[in-house]
Amino acid sequence: MRKVTTSMVAAAAAATLVLTGCSTKASDSGSGGGGGGSGELKTDFGVTDDTITLGVQTDQTGVFKVGGIAQTAGNQLWADDVNADGGICGRDIKIDVQDNGYKPDNALPLYDQQKQNVAGYVQLLGSPILAALKQKLTNDKILAVPASWASSNLDTPSVVMVGSTYDVEMINGLSWMQEQGMIAEGDQLGHIYVDSEYGQNGVLGSEWYAEQNGMTINKVAVSGTDNDMTAIVAKMKADGVKAILLTTTPGQTASVATQTAAQAFDIPLLGSNPTFAPTLMDNDQVVQALNNYYVVTPVASMSNESEFIAELTKKYQDKYSDPPFDAVLLGYAYGMAWQQILEQACEDGDMTRDGLLAAREKLTEVDTKGLTGVMDFSKIGSPSTRQIYIAQADPNGVSGTKDITELYESDLAKEYKAPFQK
Repeated sequence: MRKVTTSMVAAAAAATLVLTGCSTKASDSGSGGGGGGSGELKTDFGVTDDTITLGVQTDQTGVFKVGGIAQTAGNQLWADDVNADGGICGRDIKIDVQDNGYKPDNALPLYDQQKQNVAGYVQLLGSPILAALKQKLTNDKILAVPASWASSNLDTPSVVMVGSTYDVEMINGLSWMQEQGMIAEGDQLGHIYVDSEYGQNGVLGSEWYAEQNGMTINKVAVSGTDNDMTAIVAKMKADGVKAILLTTTPGQTASVATQTAAQAFDIPLLGSNPTFAPTLMDNDQVVQALNNYYVVTPVASMSNESEFIAELTKKYQDKYSDPPFDAVLLGYAYGMAWQQILEQACEDGDMTRDGLLAAREKLTEVDTKGLTGVMDFSKIGSPSTRQIYIAQADPNGVSGTKDITELYESDLAKEYKAPFQK
């Protein structure tokens, strides 16, 4: 099979139809778990007699481009599999991909361009992007799966988070570290974070955990473009922190890791899921420095021994030339979540935006075959799952990581109440 680059796929996927509201026949042929209602299917945006168009706004040129490109590949692999299996409600899936470069100023006009043509978003990458678009999504009743996991954005039914949130990830990761004897009650922990909803939500989790365990958090905010962590690491070493928590970019992760090694500061590092990218494995010095680095993530590693994951990894490697990245599995999981929403809407005979919102709230056990924890979309305001994987950088792993736990959920993560949880 001829390999293509993700940029080629994005360009091809961006050519989509301008769709108008209508009422069409619901097909009896759904894919996978059903979704084959009969009779008239109510539709408005993004659904025609033969096509369901879902939007993607991702980062293909900014600081999170490696993850954005990988997630988009996962979205497309899911659409390919669904279409090969007969589609959903007798309709093929099309993906309309746009690059926002992780810049809200780009995202706003792109949204206005896309909103009439898509049934919803299968990927919306970036905390600042979601912050800029959340009210518009809510007003327009558009469902969106964000590639951003701040629980502070769970105050609207339009946001469908696939996987655990940053605060819950951090609580789980710290619980695991304490179980392993890496940290203890009363410790001071450092937390370096990007000063956005992303970083602030990670800190919300670390500070809550610290309160439960008599710990203190020595926190330092950085911008997304700050890449030299030398002075911050030196200050944290002088302060005597017992671990450094990261809710940063991959480049900042590399800088922290190499500086802890250079400064003979031998402590564990715990990173939120966007802190890792396989490109970190390209530098031998960084690889050695990541020896004490752990990442808390909503999705399994491509090195996982699951047969399903092995199949997806092979499909990715057959189609794409870019290095494997666990974010591919995230993109596929977004699609699996959308598939179950669409199948419910088909069964209900209503794929309008109101119908999709109603379908979402009927789903209490959204299964992604182990890519993520099983999710409950029925409780607006609550994280859909509190299960995570804990992984470690591994230069021999398919995607540069390896899972060191199965799906993990701590007692404190179960107890934690997210900001908009009822």
